[in-house]
Amino acid sequence: MYFQVRTQKKQAEKRMESLNKLQKGYEVITIGGLYGTVDEVDSERKTVVLDVDGVFLTFELAAIKTVLPLTEGIPAAAGVEGDIAVSDEDTAIEE
Repeated sequence: MYFQVRTQKKQAEKRMESLNKLQKGYEVITIGGLYGTVDEVDSERKTVVLDVDGVFLTFELAAIKTVLPLTEGIPAAAGVEGDIAVSDEDTAIEE
């Protein structure tokens, strides 16, 4: 019983630490399964504004389920925009 409570407490602390580090540009997943990019964090009201394909939605911080890892220390939103070209060599061919 003690170990279960301790594990839950550590997980809660890790989650709070992750939410406290949220900044503009981080990609997140909400508890409803919505993927978005953080546009604004209001620590006083404990809300976050997500940019989901140009639609801005406001959520409570508690609605953030997962903060996706950053790529090479740069938020995903700051990466190169546009489509990725795929050549025939990149695709798998079944025979």
